[in-house]
Amino acid sequence: MKLSKFKYDLPEELIALHPAPNRDESRMLVLNRATGKIEHRIFKDIVEYFGDKDVLIFNDTKVFPARLYGNKEKTGAEIEVFLLRELNREQRLWDVLVDPARKIRIGNKLYFGEDDLLVAEVIDNTTSRGRTLRFLFDGPYDDFKKTLYGLGETPLPKFIKRSVQPEDKDRYQTIFAKHEGAVAAPTAGLHFSRELMKRLEIAGVNFSYVTLHVGLGNFRSVDVEDLTKHKMDSEQIWISEEACNIVNEAKDSRKNICAVGTTVMRAIESSVSTQGHLKPFEGWTNKFIFPPYDFSVANRMITNFHLPLSTLQMMAAGFAGYDHLMKAYKEAIKEQYRFGTYGDAMLIL
Repeated sequence: MKLSKFKYDLPEELIALHPAPNRDESRMLVLNRATGKIEHRIFKDIVEYFGDKDVLIFNDTKVFPARLYGNKEKTGAEIEVFLLRELNREQRLWDVLVDPARKIRIGNKLYFGEDDLLVAEVIDNTTSRGRTLRFLFDGPYDDFKKTLYGLGETPLPKFIKRSVQPEDKDRYQTIFAKHEGAVAAPTAGLHFSRELMKRLEIAGVNFSYVTLHVGLGNFRSVDVEDLTKHKMDSEQIWISEEACNIVNEAKDSRKNICAVGTTVMRAIESSVSTQGHLKPFEGWTNKFIFPPYDFSVANRMITNFHLPLSTLQMMAAGFAGYDHLMKAYKEAIKEQYRFGTYGDAMLIL
């Protein structure tokens, strides 16, 4: 499968800049991958597609305010620092991306906030853009974390070309977000409201939760034409025994199992037994799914409409079938669906 097959013309005005007024009232395109049939619905209609003992698998990762703006010592040059992950709690070490990267070297000090509330020192250059920072902070860890997060802002993807607004703090987070560590939201989960979850519960649908801390690799461009040569960034996942039991019981009973989003699909496909059962797992995955691919666990998937040439679009094509997906995207553009993180949803049956 070649990269160029995933190129399509997406009018810029179809990239959603804001979430829908209500979480569960985005539009939803329903694609039947057996027949290719397409329906146009509203997201809360999803209740009609699931019944007693069916399972929805959610990613309960929580996004933290990962984007900071500061200044470089001496020159005062503005710098953007994107927190990726905490490396060492005691030493206040963080793995970060910096922009512009070329001006930041080992030993440089960076200042953040009014009156230089927080200071960091560059102690390692790992890649062209990546750095390790040590935050210089005297005081308890909780005070440090509060200060750091107080200075950070919601890390909206760059293709949402506007400044961060108060609504983003709430809306760029799922209602079931629990385990902090993501720098991007698991976007398919953003469509679920508390009312909708209740309606699904009443219909007898069971919920299973896995954790995958979404990284920036989701937005990294693919630079090779031959997809087998692309390397995904590793992301941390946790799949509990309880989550597995809920899924495997449904599988054995031939019930529907729906992965809510590409991050869930990547997590569950990273830990599967030879019988197609989900296995408990704690560790890292760099699994890259693109067509053709045999899926082991879920027989349904909820996902958003992804930007051209993205690994997210490639996974959706792996699940829906390449031709079906591209036809659905063409239809979505014609019908003015909204694309991207804050865009509309797609249910693939």
